[in-house]
Parts: sequence; C-alpha cells; structure tokens
Amino acid sequence: MALVIALALMTGLQQELRDRIVGAAAHVYVWNVKDGGFEDYQAEAKKFTEVPRVLSAAPSILGKALATTQYGEAFITVKGIDPELEQHVTDVVDSVNSGSLFDLEDVNGSGLGGLVIGQGVSSQLGVFVGDEVTLVTQYGTLSPMGMMPRPHRLRVVGIFSLGLYEYDNSYGFVTLDVAKRLLNKDRVELMELRIDNIYASRETAQAVTDILGSEYLTEDWSQMNQALFSALWLEKMAISITIGLIVMVAALNIVASLILLVMEKSKDIAILKTIGAKPLSIRKIFMLQGSIIGIIGTTLGAAGGYALAVIFDHYRVISLPVEIYQISYVPFTVNIMDLVLVIGSALTICFVATLYPSRQASHLDPVEALRYQ
Repeated sequence: MALVIALALMTGLQQELRDRIVGAAAHVYVWNVKDGGFEDYQAEAKKFTEVPRVLSAAPSILGKALATTQYGEAFITVKGIDPELEQHVTDVVDSVNSGSLFDLEDVNGSGLGGLVIGQGVSSQLGVFVGDEVTLVTQYGTLSPMGMMPRPHRLRVVGIFSLGLYEYDNSYGFVTLDVAKRLLNKDRVELMELRIDNIYASRETAQAVTDILGSEYLTEDWSQMNQALFSALWLEKMAISITIGLIVMVAALNIVASLILLVMEKSKDIAILKTIGAKPLSIRKIFMLQGSIIGIIGTTLGAAGGYALAVIFDHYRVISLPVEIYQISYVPFTVNIMDLVLVIGSALTICFVATLYPSRQASHLDPVEALRYQ
C-alpha cells in the first residue's frame, strides 16, 4: 500500500508538470542562425509542417520589459505571437479566462496595443481587462543623455491562467508588430513547433536540421527541462528503493511465522513422514501457506493503496508552494505498469520468504521429533 501511494504521488507529479509544461510551451524550438531570424514567417511555418510528425508551427519574439501601473510594477517576459497560429501550438488560447487572445489584434480602434497577461501579473499590477499598462524596455530613443527608454502604453485585453507559476507570474503576450516595436526587432527570431508525439521531440528536432539544413538550430522541451525531470525521476527511484526495502523487511515476518509454525507442528510433520509423506509434499504445504499470506496481504495492500490514491487525488489533500513546484497541489496517478510491478515484486518477495522455512520442515527428522512424545 505504501509503495503504491508513493509511486502514484511521484507519477502524478511528473505527469502534471509535463502536461502543463508542454501545454504552455511548444514541443520543439527552432532558430535560424544563418539569417538571424525568419523574415517571412508564414512561409517558414508552412515549410516546417512538411517535416514528419510536425503538426503546426507558430512564430514568436521574446524579450524582457518592466510593466508599471499606478498600483504596482512587475518584470515580465514579453512574447510576441500570431494568435491564429499560436492556438495550434500551445494551450494559451484555452487558458484565457477573462477576455480573449484574439483581441490582441483589435483594441477597439484606441491606437493602443493589446496585452494578455498572466493571473499572477494581473495581481501584481492590480489591473483587469480594459485597464492600461505601461511597458518599458531597454530599447528607446538616442538623446544627448544617452539611450532614453521610451514607455509604451498597452491595454489589457485578456488574463490567462496556465497553472504554471513561471508563466502566470511573468508572461505577457502581444502581437508580433507590437513586439517588434517594443524590442527593436525587424523579424521573427523563433519558430515553435507542435508534434504528434511529445516523446519523439528529440528525433523531430534532429529531423528539422537533417531535412531543412544545418542553418536551423533546434531544441526540444525535454532538453530545456532536463534538470527538472531528471530530479523527479531520481526522487521516484529513491522512494521506490527505500519503500521496497521496507517491504522486504516486512516479508521477514512471514519467515519468522513459518519457522515458529514448523517448530510448533514438528510432531505433526513427523507423523506425516512416518505414514509416507514425502519431503516435497511437506515443503509444498508451507510454501502454499506462505504464498497465501502474501497473496492476501498484497491484494489488500494494492487495493488499499489504489483507493487511497484516488481519494487523495480527488480531494487534493497535499498542497504545494507554487513558487517552488510550479503547481498548487500534488496529483496522485496510479500507473498500471507501476501497480503490476509492485504486485509482482511483493508476491515474489513473499514466495522467496517461504523457501527457507519450508526447507527446514521438509528436512525434519521424524525420529528426533517423536523421541520424547
């Protein structure tokens, strides 16, 4: 039961982080190192979809900015996007819970650029849909005093919540044209790809370079988050080994119980042998008894672990600090293969625990057992 719950916890944590990361971001990132960017991103996006496994492509421009209002300020990552293409690559469109991502291109003729910010950024700035935000970047106008930052007024047209602290508290989306003005860019610097199988992201990233040319530099989501998932895998293995050792220690109870039973039933074993019972038959009796104990215990433990994992997941009993773990609670996900492995290992340990006591029983000398009876 303990092992099932522990593995469900780590599996749920891994899957939740993976799903949110690949939902908030692309699967493969592509840079054009030869031209310094993509001038005709529409044509480039179409070209990338011809690579096997690539479903869609979207352009983006990234940069940093200081967002200020009369209620607060926050450093954010500004991401310039094409809303029509972005909806096919990330889950940002579906995560907008106030306003719309498509309103970026239409700000009611006010002359202001549109801005979609994360829920955390909205709280820091104290703004809602329809409010104005001033963005200041390192790029500005040259003056006798040097480079003077030029503030840009934008109107909030949407607030999103992807469920990841990193995005909800530090990202803002604008159109590509607005991003070019804010960040002093003349072309798209990055193309993001969505593929049909996230576990084939490395092969797809390599295929982009092999098919389209070496001027394209690629990186996939697993490489960008390798440290995080390696740490989670290591934690899962450490917990599994630790609790597995506890299971092995618990199996010693079966050994002790059967040894005591052999000592208690030595007279009965001796009588069985004197009337013709073979050592193999005696051994099978104690192996069967130990196996039955293991089967009953393993069944109850697996069922209890599965039930508790479902309850813990439903009621979200374990909360997490989102600043560290990116998610607000620990989901419990029982993986079928993990469950089968736990049950198989437990039954194997229990069976091995019966070998020594059953051997001792089969080698019992009837004469010695009945000498003083």
